[in-house]
Amino acid sequence: MFLENLGADEQLRHLFHPYAQQGLQLGRICFASHEQYSVYLETGLYDALPTGRLRFDDTLPAVGDWVAARQVDQTFALIEEVLPRRTKFSRTAAGTGNREQVIAANIDLALIVCGLDHDFNLRRLERYLVLARESRAAALVVLNKFDLCADPEEPAAQVRAIAPAVLLLSAHKSVAPLLPFVKGKTVAMLGSSGAGKSTIANGLLGENKQETAAVRKHDSRGRHTTTSRMLIPLPSGGALIDNPGMRELQLWASESALDDVFAEITTVAQNCHYADCTHQSEPKCAVQAALASGLLDQARWQSYQKLEKELKFQQRANDKQTMLAEKQKWKAIHKAMRHHPKYRR
Repeated sequence: MFLENLGADEQLRHLFHPYAQQGLQLGRICFASHEQYSVYLETGLYDALPTGRLRFDDTLPAVGDWVAARQVDQTFALIEEVLPRRTKFSRTAAGTGNREQVIAANIDLALIVCGLDHDFNLRRLERYLVLARESRAAALVVLNKFDLCADPEEPAAQVRAIAPAVLLLSAHKSVAPLLPFVKGKTVAMLGSSGAGKSTIANGLLGENKQETAAVRKHDSRGRHTTTSRMLIPLPSGGALIDNPGMRELQLWASESALDDVFAEITTVAQNCHYADCTHQSEPKCAVQAALASGLLDQARWQSYQKLEKELKFQQRANDKQTMLAEKQKWKAIHKAMRHHPKYRR
């Protein structure tokens, strides 16, 4: 029954049935860092490693993944298959490359945590909301530290205008308002360092499992007290995935996710006279007219343009990498054919 508490429902059991016939066990990844893994099986917690095939296919598991594993002994298991993901949070991996980094998988609810001190930033929240929309998980913006804000309803109203659900919280006093939202669900917390994610985690878990630290007074930014992603069972059922504060939050999303988060802009854009309107200087542009009249917010429009530009750059980079990979594949095939006895002249 332990895995049921972590979210193993009847649908997942049915999906796993072919692997059970092979003598494998259902498990859920609870820790992943630098190719070191831990997995929950029905019989407990095990250290684990993925098989060579998963490494070769580049299908390594992420925290929250359901997997088919083979128990080797009382402390170790081999991960042989990653089951299809219902949802996933991804970002562009930090660095100069352009590849997807899966942050967490099979999440039911994303808690986007923002502190109502100097950490409050609507533009950063929009980026998180785009990530949440792309993941297909539900999203709840948690405005933490409302007791440190002279008028918390003012920023809350700004966030309610752009987010599907908002909750005011003072985590160091009580996380009780959060409990109805998280019960029985797999919850992932996203947010910058110093927003109070570890304090919220400790409140939900009922014990100080996550280290906390004071934020800097001048900018309310904190040290990254959470340094690895971990899935931790919740006392009321479900699980919590705590994520390190992200120093480099680059989008990995589709334009449709962006359009959904900025729905008021895409709705107005449908009324432009030209179907391929760039909303810059074209005549009868509905977007420019709405900006001039105040119907659309100028800051939101600038944020949309910035994120759209970023996503288009990402798409071009992806297309270039795909073309290079295809070229290298056929180059290797032709080289192999030239050295094959059947094709030698």
